[in-house]
Amino acid sequence: MKRLLTIAAACLIGLAPAVTLAAAPVPVADFFDNPSFGGPVLSPDGRLLAVRVAGKGARERLAVLDVTNNQAKVVASFADIDIGEFRWINKERLVFDTVDRHTAPGDVNRGPGLYAVNRDGSQFVQLASRTNNVSNQGFRPLMPWQTRLVPQAGKQDSEFVYVTLPQFIKFPDVDYVDLLRINTITGQRTTVQRPGSTRNWMLDHDGEPRLVMSTVKDRSTLSYREPASGAWRAIAEFGTYGGDGYMPLGFGPDGTLYARANKGGDKAAVHTVDLATGKLSEKAVLALDGYDFAGGLVMGRKGLLGVHYTTDAPGSHWLDPQMDALQKAVDALLPDTVNLISQPARSETALVLVASFSDQKPRAYRLYDRDKGTLNDIGSSHPNILPSQMGRQAMVRYKARDGLEIPAYLTLPAGAARKNLPLVVLVHGGPFVRGASWGWKADTQFLASRGYAVLEPAFRGSTGYGSRHHKAGWKQWGLAMQNDVADGATWAIAEGIADPKRICIAGASYGGYATLMGLINDPAIFKCGISWAGVSDLALLHSGHWSFESDMTDNYRQHGFPVLVGDPVADAEQFKATSPLQQAARLKQPLLLAHGSADKRVPIYHSTRFRDAVKAGNSQLEWVEYPEEGHGWTLPKNRIDFWTRVETFLEQHIGKP
Repeated sequence: MKRLLTIAAACLIGLAPAVTLAAAPVPVADFFDNPSFGGPVLSPDGRLLAVRVAGKGARERLAVLDVTNNQAKVVASFADIDIGEFRWINKERLVFDTVDRHTAPGDVNRGPGLYAVNRDGSQFVQLASRTNNVSNQGFRPLMPWQTRLVPQAGKQDSEFVYVTLPQFIKFPDVDYVDLLRINTITGQRTTVQRPGSTRNWMLDHDGEPRLVMSTVKDRSTLSYREPASGAWRAIAEFGTYGGDGYMPLGFGPDGTLYARANKGGDKAAVHTVDLATGKLSEKAVLALDGYDFAGGLVMGRKGLLGVHYTTDAPGSHWLDPQMDALQKAVDALLPDTVNLISQPARSETALVLVASFSDQKPRAYRLYDRDKGTLNDIGSSHPNILPSQMGRQAMVRYKARDGLEIPAYLTLPAGAARKNLPLVVLVHGGPFVRGASWGWKADTQFLASRGYAVLEPAFRGSTGYGSRHHKAGWKQWGLAMQNDVADGATWAIAEGIADPKRICIAGASYGGYATLMGLINDPAIFKCGISWAGVSDLALLHSGHWSFESDMTDNYRQHGFPVLVGDPVADAEQFKATSPLQQAARLKQPLLLAHGSADKRVPIYHSTRFRDAVKAGNSQLEWVEYPEEGHGWTLPKNRIDFWTRVETFLEQHIGKP
C-alpha cells in the first residue's frame, strides 16, 4: 500500500524552535508522578464516560460522567487500593479490577481482584478475591486471585463477562488457562470446554469464545470453535519462538478472522484467515511501507472500519469514508497532535472520544461532537507539562558498521542548536520488542529538559522493522546488537549533534546490560553509564540462583532462550565474552547502578555481584537499592529520587563543560 503519512514528518530536526528555555527547570515530579487522569471509555451507547481520577497523593477512583448533562459521580473507590483496568459490559454496568500504585512489588501481597458496579454506584459486587484465602460473597465463593478479564470487550449487551483463570504447575509456569463466563450480579459461572493446554483465548465480535492458542514445548496450536456445534478443531500449528506463524488480531461482524503475518515477506501485514483451512489470504488487507503492522482493528456494526497503527509515529488509517472524514475534521481542529479516535459500539449520540498527543504534549482526552464540530476537553495525564519546554523528536536512520540500517529516535532540547550537544544514548529493554515510538515520554523529555540530546536506537533484534531486522539480533547480545548502539553514538558525532567528550549510555533491563557492555567495549565513546534493573551475566540470567526465585518460565528457558539469546552449553564461551560480570575489571568510567530488591525478572544479584566486582578497581561507582521495588520503579517517590540522582550524575560527568 501507499506509505501511510504520520505527523512525525513535520518534525524537522534541522530546525531549532524559536523557544527560550525556562529560567527554572520543570520539576522532576511533573514528569514522574502518577498520571492524574487516564483511561476514559465511552459506554456502548455513547451517553456515559467512565474515567479513572485521583487527587494529588490520593487513591485513584472510578467515576462516571453523563455526557448529556455533564453530571459526574464516583461509583467505586477504596481506601487502600487504586482502580485498575475497567470496562463497560453493557450501557449501565462496569467491571473492573484494582492495582496498588502506592505500594511497590516487594510489598504487594494481594491480587487485583475483580468487581462490578452500575453507573450510579448500585449493585456493587466483588467477583474475585484479592488474596489466596477463599471467602464467600453471600452467594458463592469468590473467584481466585489470579482471575483476569479477557482482552476483548465482548458484545457489551448483558450482565455477563468472560474471565480467564490460569492454572499453575509452579508459579509462574502455567499448565493451562481456563475460560469462565460469570454473571456480574449473581456470581454464577460456567467453565468453557478447552482443547488441550490452552494459553490464550479470543472472543469473536459477538463476544463468544471462538479461538484458542495452545502451547506444548516449542510448538503452538491455533484452534477454532465451530459456532453451530461448539466443537474445537485445530486450524494451524507453528513454532512458538521461531516467528513462522501468524498472530490473530480479531474477528469481524461477519466472522472473518484477521491476523498479523509476514507471509513470505519481510514486513508483517494484516491478512484474513480461511477458517476452513487455516491459511492466510494471498493479498494483505493492510500493509505499512517499511514497518511491521502493529496496532489494533477498529470494527463497526457491518465490518472493518480501519486500524490504529504505529510506523515512525502512531496514526490511523480508515477504510470507511465517514470515519476518514471524521478523522480529517478532528485533525483540522488539532493540527499539531496525533489524534486517535474511538467510538462506542452502538452509539446513540454524536460524540466520539479523542486521545491526542505529540512529542511535546502528554496524552490528553477530548470529546468531539460530530453534529456541532466542537471539541470539549476532558483531562490530561500530565497537566503541568508545558509543550514549549519540551524537546522536539524525529526519527533518523544511520548505517551500522556492517551496513544494516538502524532506525532511531532523536530528541533535541527545546531551543537548542543542533550542534555539539551532550548526548544520552537511551537503550530500550526487552530486547526483542518495539522500542521507542514518536510521542511524549517522561524519561526522554526529562533528559531533554535538562539540556541533553537523546538518541534511542532500534538496534537489530528490535521488532517493528521487519523480520530480517528482528532476526539479525538473535544470539547477538554484546555483539552486533551492541555495535549498533555504539554506531549510533558515532553517527551523532559525525553529524555534529553530539560533543564526543560528553556522551553517556543509559537503560533498564536489557538496556542496563547494553549500558554495562557499552562502557566495557567502547570506553572511547561512552564517558559514563546509568544502568537500572540490568542484566550482568547471561548464564546467570538463564539458570537463576538457588536463593532467589526468577519469573522466567521453564518453557521459555528451555525453548525460547536458546533461540533468541543462546544456548548456555553450546555458547558458553560467547556468554563469558559478552557478560559484563565476566569483564567487570575493564569498566573504569563513572557508573550509576540501581536495582530493586524484589526484582524477579532480573533478580538483584545481577547488580550486587557486578557492583562488588567493579568497585575494587573503580571508585566512580554510585549504588542505589530500592528495597521494595521490582523490575523498574513503581512508586512515584522512587522514580523522583532516581531521576533526581540521574540529573546530578549527568551534570557532574557530561553536563556543562
